[in-house]
Amino acid sequence: MRVVMFGYQTWGHRTLRALLESGHEVALVVTHPKSDHAYEKIWDDSVAELAAKHDVPVLLRNRPDDRELLAALREAAPDIIVANNWRTWLPPDIFDLPPHGTLNIHDSLLPSYAGFSPLIWALMNGEKEVGVTAHRMNAELDAGDIVLQRAVPVGPGDTATDLFHRTVDLIGPIVHDALDLIASGRAEWVAQDRTKASFFHKRSVEDSRIDWNWPAEDLERLVRAQSDPYPNAFTYHRGERIRVVSAEVSRAYYGGTPGRVFIREGDGVVIVSGADARTGRRRGLVLTRLRTEDGTEHAATDYFRTMGGYLTAQP
Repeated sequence: MRVVMFGYQTWGHRTLRALLESGHEVALVVTHPKSDHAYEKIWDDSVAELAAKHDVPVLLRNRPDDRELLAALREAAPDIIVANNWRTWLPPDIFDLPPHGTLNIHDSLLPSYAGFSPLIWALMNGEKEVGVTAHRMNAELDAGDIVLQRAVPVGPGDTATDLFHRTVDLIGPIVHDALDLIASGRAEWVAQDRTKASFFHKRSVEDSRIDWNWPAEDLERLVRAQSDPYPNAFTYHRGERIRVVSAEVSRAYYGGTPGRVFIREGDGVVIVSGADARTGRRRGLVLTRLRTEDGTEHAATDYFRTMGGYLTAQP
């Protein structure tokens, strides 16, 4: 089949690599220009560079809404479009242009976690597995019929970085297998159960701010979901922003006011957590590694020389 690809960052790069290694012809690649957005500088393997290396024509677009792009797509005459990590909505005159439509590769187990940053949100919410879905694009966000889906388990200590590496390795096989099913006429399309759909927005700085009213179990997952190289979860101590590199849930229960720098436990320092922490029936969050704004990393037991005082959401 003749294929046009829409994609960006490492997800798009892996997709294009799979297409180039397949028996299908890549006629055109459409990708975004480089961005300074914090999350778009992570996992930023260049789709444009890979396409150029293989002499595949490339168009750079922020949005797919100009006549030149549509004309180029029609001239490319694709049998199918394959998209992965394209950051804006594709209109029907694009996604329905090829005979086989547009195959979107999404890094969640649809219909759950449609939209953006699905691995991070899934980890924060304590999901037991994550994965990748290949589905046919329609006018709704990540809502089209599914042709292939694969899952991997989430371990108790996994970070978003661990899950990224585990799921990005699924892209190549799922692209190969989905296209083979479609090209051979063996594809069985399964409609999504829209009653189980959930949609998530892009992550921003505000979403990494620690709220000490959250239970320690939720905060520990937030820290793992914001693992390096993602912008870490952060809080403030005496007006200075500190980033939490690693943390764990305390063994003991601690009572008091959320955010209180309380006591050492094991290799870390306990911060009182949970809106009802005053009852003494909540575990605390044990901070083990911190990073200050100058980039220096500290053991929490070295940073907090004395106990007392509070960590806060604002300076």
